[in-house]
Amino acid sequence: MREYVLTGVLVAAVTYLLTPYARRFAVATRAFAEVRDRDVHTIPTPRLGGLAMFAGICSGLLVASRLPTLHRVFQYSDAKGVLYGGAVLVLLGAADDRWGLDALTKLAGQILAAGIMVLKGVQLLYVLVPGVGTVSLGSDIGVPLTILFVVVTINAINFIDGLDGLAAGVVAISSLSFFAYSYELSVVHHVDRATSPTLLAAVIAGACIGFLPHNFNPARIFMGDSGSMLLGLVFSAATVSLTGQLDPNAIGYTGFVPTLLPLFLPLALLAIPLGDLVLAILRRSRAGQAPWAPDKRHLHHRLLTLGHSHARAVLIMYTWSALIAGGTVSIGLSHGRPLIIVSIVLACVAIVIIASNVPRLRAAHRLPPV
Repeated sequence: MREYVLTGVLVAAVTYLLTPYARRFAVATRAFAEVRDRDVHTIPTPRLGGLAMFAGICSGLLVASRLPTLHRVFQYSDAKGVLYGGAVLVLLGAADDRWGLDALTKLAGQILAAGIMVLKGVQLLYVLVPGVGTVSLGSDIGVPLTILFVVVTINAINFIDGLDGLAAGVVAISSLSFFAYSYELSVVHHVDRATSPTLLAAVIAGACIGFLPHNFNPARIFMGDSGSMLLGLVFSAATVSLTGQLDPNAIGYTGFVPTLLPLFLPLALLAIPLGDLVLAILRRSRAGQAPWAPDKRHLHHRLLTLGHSHARAVLIMYTWSALIAGGTVSIGLSHGRPLIIVSIVLACVAIVIIASNVPRLRAAHRLPPV
């Protein structure tokens, strides 16, 4: 645990210290997020925050490769595949932050980065099918399924990067929840403590935490596509490494909830960005638009429309992420006693629903009687 904490703190520190330099570089190269009709920010803001995050992740993995326990992770090629794929997306995202790229070019780059990770060993090998059990996936199914999952995750995180600090905070919460589950899994089932999923969760949480002080409202810099696509890639690599390469039968899962958890864990951890992505695709398809056509009807935009301030809308999204991700992991780690956790989570959900609708309730209360 100490080596994971050390790595995460190092990533956060390096990211925090390098972000001002990334901002200066963005200003020098005129990589600004200009104000558009659908945007919330009111002044042009520098991008390229992903450069500092990638530098932090690289430094963390470099130090981890020299630590007594975590160096065993690098005997395999998972971490190297993440670095190579991440470098491709950071370069692609930096070009988009500066000049703007079309959606198909970015999609091609995302597929390329995912393919590089697959070649380096990040691939779904198993999938748990309820009522059937663990099904082994061959390369003809596992490779395209892995690439699809990576691309969807990248774009889901990219879609929620619409408010100051939103994407960084949501991914940090999801990564910490995933870290707790992955580490506890290795402890309870007495498997190797040095695993790539746990390490990747630690470094991505560190990168988000280190970047957040510069990015929270009012943001001095945006992560841009160079950052959001990097977060999506690393997070998807962590979940694929755990849920795809760890055979549930090998560690003796018993019970309905823990058996199904590996199947639903990635969906729960990314429930907010994935839900926003699905709603956006459905909304735009019904309107006869392309799925990547921009609009101002994302979940965070709806919170602003309800009357919440910028910071309060972000905090509400944080709370929803913590409830869903943390609640799911807590149920999985409850050791056969999930009802208490479920009851607590449902009570918290009711409170957050009321809090989310407070502006609407106040407006209704102020309306004169008919």
